[in-house]
Amino acid sequence: MSYNATIEEENKEIANRYKNLLKGTYQTLSEDDKKLIRKAFDLAVEAHSSQRRKSGEPYIFHPIAVAKIVADEIGLGATSIAAALLHDVVEDTPYTINDMERLFGENIARIVSGLTKISNLKQEQDYSIQAENFRKMLLTLHDDVRVILIKIADRLHNMQTMDSMPPHKQVKIASETLYIYAPLAHRLGLYNIKTELEDLGLKYTEPDVYNDILTKIKESKEDQQKYIDSFTGILKEALNKEGFKYEVKGRFKSIFSIRRKMRKQNVTFDEVYDKFAIRIIYHPTSEDEKFDAWKIYSIVTDFFKPNPARLRDWISQPKSTGYEALHITVIGPEAKWVEVQIRSDRMDEIAEKGYAAHFKYKQGNVQESGLEGWLNRLKESLENQSLDAVDFVEDFKLNLYAKEIYVFTPNGDLKSLPKGASALDFAFSVHTDVGLKCRGAKVNGKLVPLSHPLKSGDQVEVLTAANNKPNIRWLDFVITARARAKIKSALKAEEKKIAEEGKAILQRKLRHLKIGSSEKIIHEIASYFGLKTSFDLFYRVGNGAIDNTQLKQFVAQRSNGFMGFIKNTFRRTPGKEISEKEEVTNKYDALVFGKEEQTLDYTLSKCCSPIPGDKVFGFVTINEGIKVHKNDCPNAISLQSNYAYRIMPAKWIDSTKQEFTAILHLSGLDNKGIVNNITKIISNSMDVFIHSINISGDDGVFDGKISLSVKNKNQLNKLIDNMKKVDGVQNVERVNTL
Repeated sequence: MSYNATIEEENKEIANRYKNLLKGTYQTLSEDDKKLIRKAFDLAVEAHSSQRRKSGEPYIFHPIAVAKIVADEIGLGATSIAAALLHDVVEDTPYTINDMERLFGENIARIVSGLTKISNLKQEQDYSIQAENFRKMLLTLHDDVRVILIKIADRLHNMQTMDSMPPHKQVKIASETLYIYAPLAHRLGLYNIKTELEDLGLKYTEPDVYNDILTKIKESKEDQQKYIDSFTGILKEALNKEGFKYEVKGRFKSIFSIRRKMRKQNVTFDEVYDKFAIRIIYHPTSEDEKFDAWKIYSIVTDFFKPNPARLRDWISQPKSTGYEALHITVIGPEAKWVEVQIRSDRMDEIAEKGYAAHFKYKQGNVQESGLEGWLNRLKESLENQSLDAVDFVEDFKLNLYAKEIYVFTPNGDLKSLPKGASALDFAFSVHTDVGLKCRGAKVNGKLVPLSHPLKSGDQVEVLTAANNKPNIRWLDFVITARARAKIKSALKAEEKKIAEEGKAILQRKLRHLKIGSSEKIIHEIASYFGLKTSFDLFYRVGNGAIDNTQLKQFVAQRSNGFMGFIKNTFRRTPGKEISEKEEVTNKYDALVFGKEEQTLDYTLSKCCSPIPGDKVFGFVTINEGIKVHKNDCPNAISLQSNYAYRIMPAKWIDSTKQEFTAILHLSGLDNKGIVNNITKIISNSMDVFIHSINISGDDGVFDGKISLSVKNKNQLNKLIDNMKKVDGVQNVERVNTL
């Protein structure tokens, strides 16, 4: 439908929308507030006067709509409403951030700056502009959460008015929305907005699925309404009898959540058993809201049998988003499962408005809320800016959508962690130093590995050792952004140390080979080994991945004058200059399987064509060995649900950085202290860890096996040579099994 309206009609419509904006504010506005909003509105109208949206409408409709969402649905005050009206002014018009500060003060200028996209980066920087924009926005989050709240409102209005955009833009914007904006809205307690963003995201990324579910919901709406009425009719009588003031709402689950259930459980629309929920919103009859909630719970369960496994008590322990409610799933009429949510009108307002309502009710209550705690922890994880922007956003996103579990410290304090968190995640949640020095954990009094997944109610004690260091394998099982950021940061420091040692070793070897160690030579060597930076080269010399033999080969080909020049010309790709930047690049050159990270024969599946670096798993076929699929392969869900026992964990690795498990068989004469001498050699080797050791003596001879973690074959060969020098050791060989 094309847009056509006269200038007079447009001006009248702009004035109406502005009045409507002021009418629907959640906060009470003072005269000064209204003046501020009016000033922002007038400037926005003037700045955007010549701009139109893709639909043909005046551009100013968009900032007014965003301000309306900020004022009404999110519930923020005058500063945020003014910033929402001005959010595109700096990006799209000649006005600058300095103008904003001069006209509206530092607060509004900072918010508008946080909302202004980075439009371009230097050509030589190989970054994702989108990820850089996310990073910029997220870094302002711990200073002023309003930046994100206005950005979410901006995204919601863009999603609501996306029909006039070209299809490729629709898919891109919808994918971004599902990737980060919906999880952010969820984390900030904006459940209504999160639901709408998810549904609209699905509408543009999977239109057929969206329309199919929407049609089915519409078709079954009448039947469902009758069912909800019959269910609530039974309850109302009992609630009235107890003198409760309440409202009962029946609502369909969102299209996106129905789709997620269908996918997760591998079922059809008709087989999804809890497609709707009943919400009982009560006005407390006493000072004790919690008591009333449990009283209503008791009334519901008098009439309908509850599923004990599906009780969720977020009143005794609210979610870290500030959400409070009691959720129960009961068997209703016709033996259908129904989810019942019980919450007071205060809890309901916090669930609808999130962050803003949370603070309205919090005045005078000093105790830190879950949401503020999350924002404080977030500040710490945002401080690690050494990651590239894409990794930064990935790490940040880890904590956004996770369901929560509650575990106890040895002193009985309660800690909230994402579902699936390991004992090591818990250690990092206590303190960074505790995490970095963690060598084990006790869960409910029993010793467990660091990778042990925790469950709600576990009591966890962390065991530390002063000389313990983080290990690259830790990244395989920690799931919290904080733990990942701290481990990566510690590994980076370790890489620096190894690179410094590598630099000294390389200079010594080059002097010995009589070719010097000038910058030009270092760059030639890095180019010869296909590395991006000199730091990469020093690191690989330091950890033994590049040894003397390989350096001699480089010198030999270099001295072969003309051929060396030709080879180098072909090796060096245009624009790939060796830099001094501190970076260790990943060269994925191996695929390993299982917990032991074994190298096995495999073929890449044609249905999803994985490439090195993709997240993958192995599937053991009947006739064709191991087939490797991407985690998001179209066939992944059906393979994992129907043939779980044939799935093998797999990952691409850079063998110069990764640790491998090697098993050594040793035998010889059983001299006094021989085991001590062998283990001393292992512990003196850089970054070699013992997994298991089993050595037995018999009438003067010994025989045994040791399982180790090593960085590469060169390191292992050096270790074997050193073991053979131990008095009494006659044979050391590598074997495949313990």
